[in-house]
Amino acid sequence: MHWGARRTATTAAAVALAATLSACTGSSGPPPAEVRTAADPVVSGAHPAGPDDYPKPSTAAPCDPRRSLTPPDSLPAGGRMPAGSTMETIQRRGYLIVGVDQNTRYFAEMDRRSGRIQGFDIEMAKTLAQAIFGGPDDSAHIRYKVITQAQRPEVLRSGVVDVVIDTMTITCERKREVAFSSDYYTDGQRVLVRRDSDVHALADLRGRRVCTVRATTSIVFLRDDPAGVVPYAVENWTDCLVALQQGEVDAVSTTSALLQGLRAQDSDTELVGPAFSDEPHGMAFPLAHEDFVRFANGLLERMKRDGSWQRLYDTWLAGPLGPQSPPRASYAG
Repeated sequence: MHWGARRTATTAAAVALAATLSACTGSSGPPPAEVRTAADPVVSGAHPAGPDDYPKPSTAAPCDPRRSLTPPDSLPAGGRMPAGSTMETIQRRGYLIVGVDQNTRYFAEMDRRSGRIQGFDIEMAKTLAQAIFGGPDDSAHIRYKVITQAQRPEVLRSGVVDVVIDTMTITCERKREVAFSSDYYTDGQRVLVRRDSDVHALADLRGRRVCTVRATTSIVFLRDDPAGVVPYAVENWTDCLVALQQGEVDAVSTTSALLQGLRAQDSDTELVGPAFSDEPHGMAFPLAHEDFVRFANGLLERMKRDGSWQRLYDTWLAGPLGPQSPPRASYAG
């Protein structure tokens, strides 16, 4: 397919997606087929990364990013949260507020046919809500707050959301700002290029433009990698796909699952080279809500035992990523 035609179709879908979602509930099932419509070309906003596009310089001491708070021996029954707990406060309010992305295929994406957001992260949010409220109708007790990657720590600090479930990599620096659950999904960073590219691995991109989202671990890896690439920054992952299609950058780089989501929107792209990072992902909570972190860790342990984690992974991620077992947790305190 001609790149101009591909660009118009995909960027139109991105615009429709952003315009449609504000707050909605998710639904189960495999990702929908792509819907293509006509629209004027969209500007990606990609620019050479500057100081404001990177996270603040790390002052965190070395740590085990996978280590989280020990879960309780057993979870309270849904709808009967312990008095005085963070979970009881949420139960009394009547709904859980979850910070999510809106255009990450397989994790959190609008199904334009049903008008509902869906994906692996959304199913995690629904399972968390069901554990708090009980009953079969988990969607009745969730409010989604669409956020950018850069907004994640602030919406937790300010109390705008109760939890962020948004493919958020656990790092020692981030653990100074937010509290993380145990690892609920592990991935590594790779490279996405056009099929007609001469790039076969990150090393082939020396001195060339590579797009990623600002304030992420991905942009830090690109800055620090000895391959010597030129990082370009955007606000959202679909912006990187637009930049690649329009020839503004030579490649896109982030974790494999996110890149597979972009590739699914454009068959003229492909992933190349091996992963060059090891990235555990966790649900993020306000630092003060340690009881909620322990509760979430207990829920994740239950999901591993009863097979529900595996069922969610097989439904949403096994297709693009291949088989994976639940990550092994590490606890302290």
